[in-house]
Amino acid sequence: MNDRTYRWLLVTLAVVGLTTDLVTKYRVFRWLYNEGQVVEGHAGSYDVVPNWFMLTAQFDPTAKLCDCGFEGLQTWSAPVMPRVNHGALFGLGGEHKGLANNTFAVVSLGAAVAILVWGMQRKTAREKWLMVALGLILGGTLGNLFDRLVFNGVRDFMFFYKIDWPVFNVADCCLVVGAGLLLVQAIFVPPPPDEAPPAPAAEAPKA
Repeated sequence: MNDRTYRWLLVTLAVVGLTTDLVTKYRVFRWLYNEGQVVEGHAGSYDVVPNWFMLTAQFDPTAKLCDCGFEGLQTWSAPVMPRVNHGALFGLGGEHKGLANNTFAVVSLGAAVAILVWGMQRKTAREKWLMVALGLILGGTLGNLFDRLVFNGVRDFMFFYKIDWPVFNVADCCLVVGAGLLLVQAIFVPPPPDEAPPAPAAEAPKA
């Protein structure tokens, strides 16, 4: 019987993904608010690969801080609110703002619970790459869920402007890579065999 479990991979990658996402968002927005140069209308930008890829942080001075206990989290990077994506990946549904943000927040919370329930199952926990995929997806889901709860939308800052790719963040990267691994796992990796039932104990010989 194979009792090996990879739940630690799910938990570790979720924590690393969530932490990396939040740290990069706060640090980049704080840095670019204080030191960034205005490029093509962005509030703060820094060219990482000239003519190809930049870090960009946009802000919305008209957005009000909430009176909900999150003010410190909202203003750690800057005294004004960041401009956020109210929709999903690639801005899907972003034109509806509050409705979109609340809908995707509920979806994200449901997805996080479903991943935890799925990952805690014994058969699932024995599949290494499935745990890797679920850990990345969970980390990305929680990172963007934090933003939706605190900022009413997701902070994005990485921009391939040469090809006008939608602005994204570390959580989005975790979600895309995790979903890709999950697809590969479903198509190419056979599931582990079911555990064999324990053999019945041999009867003691009669005297």
